[in-house]
Amino acid sequence: MNSHGIRHSIISWTLAAAFLFAGWALASRGLDLTIYQDDFAATDAVLQARVVEIIERDEWQHEIAEGFTITGVDVIFSAQVTRGERRGEILLAEHPLDDLMAVREREVAAGDRILITYNHGLGLYTFVDYMRINYVITLGAVLLALIVLLGRLKGLNSIIALGFTCLAVFWVLVPAILNGHSIHLVAILVSIYIVISSLVIVIGPNHKALSAILGCLGGVFVAALLMLLMDIILNLTGVIDHDSQFLHSLPLAEPLSLSAIVFAGVIIGAVGAIMDVSTSIASSLWEVKLAGGESGGFGQIFKSGLNIGKDILGTMLNTLILAYIGSSLSLILLITFYSHGTSLLQIFNQEIISVEILRALVGSFGIFSAVPLTSAICGWLYSGGNKTSRNNYDSSW
Repeated sequence: MNSHGIRHSIISWTLAAAFLFAGWALASRGLDLTIYQDDFAATDAVLQARVVEIIERDEWQHEIAEGFTITGVDVIFSAQVTRGERRGEILLAEHPLDDLMAVREREVAAGDRILITYNHGLGLYTFVDYMRINYVITLGAVLLALIVLLGRLKGLNSIIALGFTCLAVFWVLVPAILNGHSIHLVAILVSIYIVISSLVIVIGPNHKALSAILGCLGGVFVAALLMLLMDIILNLTGVIDHDSQFLHSLPLAEPLSLSAIVFAGVIIGAVGAIMDVSTSIASSLWEVKLAGGESGGFGQIFKSGLNIGKDILGTMLNTLILAYIGSSLSLILLITFYSHGTSLLQIFNQEIISVEILRALVGSFGIFSAVPLTSAICGWLYSGGNKTSRNNYDSSW
């Protein structure tokens, strides 16, 4: 790690943190969700525990209507608290299971790490869920360690950029929406912040980063304009699932615009793919210019960018489409199962289906737009009479 790169990284981190803090202060100013705590009162504390011993299994069945019987089992077990002030304490708990559950989960066994809470009606603790997040955190930590090990300063910058991206969503976008700010405007501003902070931190303040930023933002703006237009044309309500209905019924000062939330979700979801394409083209053309000497003018660089973009487009569009298909697989299975006897027009005309297709199409248009935009910007910046030394192209803005 050279001192020049470390200095630039620290400056980029500091500026990103400053803008993030300013955004958080503006987004959350006046937001007080504690006034709704009576409506969403917290229950007894959830404790992390480890199952020590299965004490009893009580199998039962009840006929709740003629010809309809449900069966179940109550598993009584002891559990040792593993975190918090009560760590080490042994508690008696129950894991109730019956046929009314949509999917009957596995019975607890000795050694399982679980969550429990106190049930006042039963007078003992009851099973809440299996502990999962600790294993997810462990897997994530391994990935982060590998990124730093292989990427060194670049890897560290990538992780920090990812952290700023997540904080921008949860500290700025979410509070701003709940606080009644314009969802469209906030989504665009957060996207701009994510693009600039990520690319400056990962690449550095140079022509390559500037080309990728401008090309990516151009693609994002195209996607945003297209989404706004389609919102009007398709008469979207934003009611695409049960979560949307719950959001609309939140006891806020003003009801949330569900169609605007769909807009924000589409744009934020497309930023990553558009940024990937812009960065790939900018980096590839950077190396082409360095290797080609002074012969690389605007036309040659632009043409090379389009050729590179053609190769990237196919795989990136597949990546985007497959990501949306993967996230909507349950919906696809339901549609396939219940589509017998229903016209395709009626199926694909449903808003929940139209929005999922729209996500993929709008993101794809953003990616497609970013290719010529980034190529043109690279051609302009890289052929601006600069010498071909690497130090010149690596210079700050």
